[in-house]
Amino acid sequence: MLCFTQALLHLASGSAHPLAKGGSSLGLLKQDWRGSQGWCWMVCVEQTGRKTGTDPNMVNAGEMNGSGNLMDFLDEPFPDVGTYEDFHTIDWLREKSRDTDRHRKITNKSKESIWEFIKSLLDAWSGWVVMLLIGLLAGTLAGVIDLAVDWMTDLKEGVCLSAFWYSHEQCCWTSNETTFDDRDKCPQWQKWSELLVNQSEGASAYILNYFLYILWALCFAFLAVSLVRVFAPYACGSGIPEIKTILSGFIIRGYLGKWTLLIKTVTLVLVVSSGLSLGKEGPLVHVACCCGNFFSSLFSKYSKNEGKRREVLSAAAAAGVSVAFGAPIGGVLFSLEEVSYYFPLKTLWRSFFAALVAAFTLRSINPFGNSRLVLFYVEYHTPWYMAELFPFILLGVFGGLWGTLFIRCNIAWCRRRKTTRLGKYPVLEVIVITAITAIIAYPNPYTRRSTSELISELFNDCGALESSQLCDYINDPNMTRPVDDIPDRPAGPGVYTAMWQLALALVFKIVITIFTFGMKIPSGLFIPSMAVGAMAGRMVGIGVEQLAYHHHDWIIFRNWCRPGADCVTPGLYAMVGAAACLGGVTRMTVSLVVIMFELTGGLEYIVPLMAAAVTSKWVADAFGKEGIYEAHIHLNGYPFLDVKDEFTHRTLATDVMRPRRGEAPLSVLTQDSMTVEDVETLIKETDYNGFPVVVSKDSERLIGFAQRRELILAIKNARQRQDGVVSNSIVYFTEDPPELPPNSPHPLKLRRILNLSPFTVTDHTPMETVVDIFRKLGLRQCLVTRSGRLLGIITKKDVLRHMAQMANQDPESIMFN
Repeated sequence: MLCFTQALLHLASGSAHPLAKGGSSLGLLKQDWRGSQGWCWMVCVEQTGRKTGTDPNMVNAGEMNGSGNLMDFLDEPFPDVGTYEDFHTIDWLREKSRDTDRHRKITNKSKESIWEFIKSLLDAWSGWVVMLLIGLLAGTLAGVIDLAVDWMTDLKEGVCLSAFWYSHEQCCWTSNETTFDDRDKCPQWQKWSELLVNQSEGASAYILNYFLYILWALCFAFLAVSLVRVFAPYACGSGIPEIKTILSGFIIRGYLGKWTLLIKTVTLVLVVSSGLSLGKEGPLVHVACCCGNFFSSLFSKYSKNEGKRREVLSAAAAAGVSVAFGAPIGGVLFSLEEVSYYFPLKTLWRSFFAALVAAFTLRSINPFGNSRLVLFYVEYHTPWYMAELFPFILLGVFGGLWGTLFIRCNIAWCRRRKTTRLGKYPVLEVIVITAITAIIAYPNPYTRRSTSELISELFNDCGALESSQLCDYINDPNMTRPVDDIPDRPAGPGVYTAMWQLALALVFKIVITIFTFGMKIPSGLFIPSMAVGAMAGRMVGIGVEQLAYHHHDWIIFRNWCRPGADCVTPGLYAMVGAAACLGGVTRMTVSLVVIMFELTGGLEYIVPLMAAAVTSKWVADAFGKEGIYEAHIHLNGYPFLDVKDEFTHRTLATDVMRPRRGEAPLSVLTQDSMTVEDVETLIKETDYNGFPVVVSKDSERLIGFAQRRELILAIKNARQRQDGVVSNSIVYFTEDPPELPPNSPHPLKLRRILNLSPFTVTDHTPMETVVDIFRKLGLRQCLVTRSGRLLGIITKKDVLRHMAQMANQDPESIMFN
């Protein structure tokens, strides 16, 4: 007898998914035993339970049919075997075992002929081909979305007469009459008031432009919510909570389908162009994963194995972030840190390749016309100083508080939407929120423009050529400094006007985003969160800048901010604030810093970003450990077992397993004494996902585990393909048929659908260990035994409900298996 306790402790402490080390399965049937160590595994010889008597009235079923063996209907695979029902969890161990068996067969066949060797090479390269296709399609779709959003956003304010498909900026690029001072004005671009009533100024022109701005926004939003509701209900929301759940092993059929891809791409353009407080970055991850799912279905290696498919989806998520932020490395880290559940080293390499191809494709399209991957790429020319760490940390505190406020308010509103009549009117809700947003946003220039343009302006450093109100400083006429080294200057009236406009925009953005995120339209959270932080950071940066200019003799400024020096960069504060708020909402750390670093291209600003990101996470975690995506997962009742959660309660497996005291006994199958009718009745009267198989109901010695879906398919297929299988036929799971009386119906052998190595624990196993096993191995269920006798079963749903109960939460909130 060999005890694996030390190996289990090593498993529980490891960070990598254990399946990454290979192995076809857990091996032979594992039988547990009680001892001083708690529980151990031992390899045992399978007992068939076959009778050995020589009763003359009993004959062998094989001899009765004139054949020494019976047909096993899984010797030849039939459709849908090994698949999973909708809203159920996959069996990671079985998927890994099936992939190992498939790879072993291909390796053995490759030695038989040149053609088989070529097929094995094609199989090995199929993963890289899928990554290439994902990167190309994700990058192309992102470029098309960026171009369409740019055009449709400007369409709310006017139209280009020379080419109506040009945005405002593109229209004036092509004009020969554009001057530098009025580079946003050109004869070819006309506002709606100029086009309709031939007036560009005055109250009537303003009111007409105001009205048409609201009308266009309502049209875009109504079309988007209608398309989502009619054609693809799964196209709504960010998609990241569901992607995290799917990558953990949950099945949501249609969520990554072709219709969802098409509708989400189209409606994403519409909702971003409508001016709602949402972004396209989160939904782009969903779009990229839809691309990954589509290309996976073209290769049997991935289409027939849900575990391998999820490796592709992890890489696709990295490609989505790569094109959303122009950050290939940040995309890989985001997939690893935030969304992936199983991320082996091979997936890391392929994620990197997919992100690279996606970024290269987007760069080739060049949607922004600046040879950059994102609209708000900036470069700063002034280093930061140690004294500035204090305001950076304050921005981190603000980001953590904002994240906590947003999560609590948004979850409360979404829960109200789900539990009241409000949820029955998604179209009306979208129309009302859009109308409120457009009415309030238009008068303020910082809320009227697209959020990406707002962030771009807030990130920018004020150079000599900037015409923004934020750069309206009082210049020294005798200044002869280079353009990139402009000293700190006193703020002019434009800066003070911009400050109170930014303050109003900040309050509006905080409030409206709470009600916008979660509506039945595609809605990302990255850009609105960054906008909130960027506005707060820019105001803090201007305040520090003016403080340093007017009080440069203070001790905190004396050593690094002399008169006439370029000391403070307000755009850097905006960038730090954006990182802090995004980190407070999502609780990202490493990937967030890398994404922000790739946005700016400045290595020396990593420390301020790290300080703000860590501070925001600490502050937010002080009020609750859940990020916005985990909170929405729990709100929807998805069976997501987060690897970040800790379980420290002293409960045992016997406290969680079913059946409990007073409940009906566990529904089981016997190895050779139940008829087809008995099995069908058991399936019909219960809704369990599978049934333990025991020697007999008296001994309750465990043999294996049979999945409900495969039992149904096997019996249905046997009735169609094998003569003599009737309701009275004996179903057996042993290698050899049981001894039956003469003239008995033809028995049905279902051994091939039997899992001979179900995972088992003893009734005295600590739940802390059980939870860790479910996390690390991705189990659907484990069986509870005592001295080899079956006592009960623990499913993933039972584990999640127990954890919720121990955390004083509603255990019934876990709705799926």
